[in-house]
Amino acid sequence: MIALIQRTAHARITVEGEEVARIGRGILAFIGIEAGDSPETADQLLDRVIRYRIFPDEAGKMNLDLGQIEGELLLVPQFTLIADTHKGTRPGFSRGAPPDQAQTLFSQTVAMARNRHPQVASGVFGADMQVELVNDGPATFWLES
Repeated sequence: MIALIQRTAHARITVEGEEVARIGRGILAFIGIEAGDSPETADQLLDRVIRYRIFPDEAGKMNLDLGQIEGELLLVPQFTLIADTHKGTRPGFSRGAPPDQAQTLFSQTVAMARNRHPQVASGVFGADMQVELVNDGPATFWLES
């Protein structure tokens, strides 16, 4: 399982012109689900996302996590993160979990996040989403479980 996380000033998602999610200061996490991922994998990755210290403390050093700043979390399913791009000019997606399994695991991940953190929003699995964000820093990190 992969999470590409970005520290945000704010972010939002629209689907067919309608806003479906919005956060203020926090983390936008694009989530890629690979074949073989499980609820345990999701739990481990989610723990890292929430506890990852990417927010500045009073000295300006990245020492604070999402909970310490009372930030918001936006989880977005993104199957392109699992693409094999090692050769050729077209990505391959054979490493990905089948869509029905990935959708179930993404939904479980969102539910786990809501049990752990008070401010969680999510994108829509399988939808053509437009994601807008102001990347604060910029700060972007690749996490794998």
